[in-house]
Amino acid sequence: MKAPKNILKTTFYDLVEYFKSADFSKAILLGIALTIPILLGIKLDMLPLGITITVGAMLASPSDVSGSIHHKVAGILLATLLAMAVSLIGAYLHLSLWLLFPILGVLMFGISYISIYGFRASLISFSGLFALVLSFSNISNTMPPYERVLLIGAGGIWYACLAFAWHYIYPKGQTEYFLSKTLKLTADYLRTRGELVGENKDRSELLKKLLTTQTELTATHETLREILIASRTVSGKSDYEGKRLLIFVQLVDILELAMANPVNYDKTDLLYKSQPHQLQNFQDLLFAMSRRLTAVAAYISTPKKLRKSDAMQSYLEKIKNDISKYRATVESKADENVLMLRNLYKYQKDQVKKIRKIEWLLSNSDNSNISFIKKEDARRFLTKQNYGLQVLIENFNLSSPIFKHSLRLGVMTMIGYGVGMLFSLQNPYWILLTLIVIMRPTYGLTKSRSKERTIGTLIGGVIAVGIVLLTQNVMVYGILAIATLVIAFSMVQRNYKAAATFITLSVVFIYALLRPDIFNVIQYRIVDTLIGAGLATAGNLLLWPAWEIHGIHKTLLDTIASSRMYLEEIINFYNKKGTISSEYKPSRKKAFLAMSKLSTAFQRMTQEPKSRQQNLDKVYEIVVLNHTFLSSLASLSTFIMNRPTTPASSNFNKVTGRIVQNLLHSEAILNEEISVEGNSEKEEDIFENTFGKQMRVETSSKSKKDEANLYVQLEEAHLIREQLKWLLAMSEKMPKLLREI
Repeated sequence: MKAPKNILKTTFYDLVEYFKSADFSKAILLGIALTIPILLGIKLDMLPLGITITVGAMLASPSDVSGSIHHKVAGILLATLLAMAVSLIGAYLHLSLWLLFPILGVLMFGISYISIYGFRASLISFSGLFALVLSFSNISNTMPPYERVLLIGAGGIWYACLAFAWHYIYPKGQTEYFLSKTLKLTADYLRTRGELVGENKDRSELLKKLLTTQTELTATHETLREILIASRTVSGKSDYEGKRLLIFVQLVDILELAMANPVNYDKTDLLYKSQPHQLQNFQDLLFAMSRRLTAVAAYISTPKKLRKSDAMQSYLEKIKNDISKYRATVESKADENVLMLRNLYKYQKDQVKKIRKIEWLLSNSDNSNISFIKKEDARRFLTKQNYGLQVLIENFNLSSPIFKHSLRLGVMTMIGYGVGMLFSLQNPYWILLTLIVIMRPTYGLTKSRSKERTIGTLIGGVIAVGIVLLTQNVMVYGILAIATLVIAFSMVQRNYKAAATFITLSVVFIYALLRPDIFNVIQYRIVDTLIGAGLATAGNLLLWPAWEIHGIHKTLLDTIASSRMYLEEIINFYNKKGTISSEYKPSRKKAFLAMSKLSTAFQRMTQEPKSRQQNLDKVYEIVVLNHTFLSSLASLSTFIMNRPTTPASSNFNKVTGRIVQNLLHSEAILNEEISVEGNSEKEEDIFENTFGKQMRVETSSKSKKDEANLYVQLEEAHLIREQLKWLLAMSEKMPKLLREI
C-alpha cells in the first residue's frame, strides 16, 4: 500500500522541482519575450513586424544559460549580431541555385566551427545556424532584407533587456537553484556511499551510479563556481554571495571527503561480518547526513524554517562508543581494524562538521565573525576559455572533432536541402532544422538524439491530430501554441524526447493559426523529421566519423596529468606543513573535472557501434582505476590537511616519488614518447623494502598522554601506509593497461 504513495510523493516532488528549476524560469521568460511582440503586432495591425521581432528574440535566447549576468548578456548580444549577419546573407541566397548550395555548405561549416571556443560559443553558433535555416522559410519574407535584419536585432535587444531585468528582479534565483541542486546531488552521493558500505555481493551497479552522480555533481560545481565567483568579480563584494561561496566550498570539501572513504571493501566486509552493528551505525550516519543535506536544500531560501536535528550527532556517539568497546577486546594497540574504524569515524566526524558549518552559514545573520574568501583568491577557481585566433588555426584539421563535425554538418545540410527540393517537400528547411538540432560531434549522442527526436515527433503528431479532431477553435490553438512552446524549451536539457513532442505540438498549432491544411502540416513535419534524423545518423556514421577511442587518449592524458599535479601538491604540503598552497584547491578542481570528462567520454564510447568499441573492457578498467586513484588521493589529502601530522619521512618521499614517476611514465606512453617497459622493480619490492612488512611507531614513555600520542601516530602510520601502498599498486598497473589499449 505504501508504494503508490511513494510514487505519488516522488512525482509531486519532481513537479515542484521542475517548476522551481532555472530551465522553467528561462522558458517563462522566453514565453513573455515571444508573446508580447505578437500581441502588440495584432493590436497595432503590424503582425509581420511583431513576428520578426519574435524571431529575433528566439534567435537570441539559446545563449541565455546559467552564469554571470555579464557573460549572459554578452552572449545574447553576440548571438544577435551573428543572427543579423547570417539573416542578411541568407536573404540573398535564393537569387542563384548554383550559388545557394556551396554558400549554404560554407556558411554551415563556418558558423558551426565557432563552437570550438566552448559551451557558450556553441550556443551562439546554434543561433547563427538557426538564423540561416529560418532565412529559407517564408516568415516575414514580404519585407525588405535590411528591414527584417534590423527587426531581428531589435528582437535580440528586447530579449537581452528582459534577461537583464529578470536577473535584477530575481537576483538570487539561479544561485539558490544551483546551490539547492548541489546539496541534493551531494546527498544522493552520500546515500549511495552508504549503500556501498552495506552487504553487497556485486557493487558494480552502485559504483556506476556513484560515478554518474559524481560526474553530474562536478558539472554542477562548475556552473555554480561561475555564478558565484564571476558575479563577485563583476559586482564586487556581497555578503550574500560571499556566504554562498563559503557554502559551496564546504560542499566541494564534502565531495572530497566522501571520495576519501576506504577503497578496500574486502577488509571492511570482513570486519562487518564479525561486527554487524558497526556497519549499521556507519550506514545510518551516512543516511542521516544525506537526509540533512536534502532538508537544507529544501529550506535554502528560508533557513529559519529548518528544524534542528541531533540524529547525526547521536550516530557519531554510538560509533565512538562501539569503537571504544571493540578496542577493549583486542590486545594490540596497532590492531588494523581498530585503526581503520578510528580513521573512518574521524572522517565521518569531519563530514558532520562541514554540514553543521553550512547550516551555521545559512542561519547566522552576524557577518562580522565570518571570514569571506578574497576576490583575488576566488578568481583562481574559474575555468578560463582561450578566445585567441590561434585556437581556430590549431584545430583547422581532421584530427579536431569540432572541425570534422562542422565539415560533416556543411555537407549534410546541402544534401538535406537538395532532397527537400528534389521531392518538392512542403517545408524543406525543416530538414535543415532537424539536422542542426540533432547532429553532434559524436555518433552516440547523434544516434540517441535522432531516436528521441523521431519518437517525440511521432507522439506529438498523434496528439496534435487528436486535438485538431476534437476542436477547430483558433483561440485554443493560440493558447496551446504558447504553452507547448514554453514547456518544450524548459524540457530540452531535461528530457529531449518530451521536448521534441512539445516542439512538434507547438509548430503544428502555430501553423494551424496561419494555414487551414493542418493535417498536411503534421504529415510533412513527420516526413521531414524522419529524413533529417536519418541523414544526421548516416552523416556521423559515414563522413569523417569521430570514434571515441581516438579521442579518449587525450582525455586519459589530461586525467593522469591532473591527478599527478594534485599528488604533487599533497606531497609538497606534507613535507612543508604550514599554510596550504594557493595551488592546492585549483589542482584538486582540475583533477575532479578531468575525471568527470573521462567518465563522460567512456559513456559516449558505450553508445557507439560494437565494432568501434575497441578494448572496451580495458578502457572501463582504466577509467575505474583512475577514479579509484583519485579517491585514494582524496583520502590521503583529507587526512594530512585536517590532522596534525609528523614530519614526512624519507620513506614517504621515496614511495611518492616512485608513484609520480609511474604517472609520468603513463603520460609518456599516451604521448607516444616511449615504448620501454618502465621500472623493473615490482611495487611489492619497493614498498616492503622501504616501509617493511610491519608498522613501527615508538613512544618515549607509558603516560596517558604518550599513549594518546601513540594512537595518533598509529592512525597516521596506518592510513599513510595503506594509501601509499594502494596508490603505488595502481600507478604500477596504469602503464601496463595503457600499453594494452
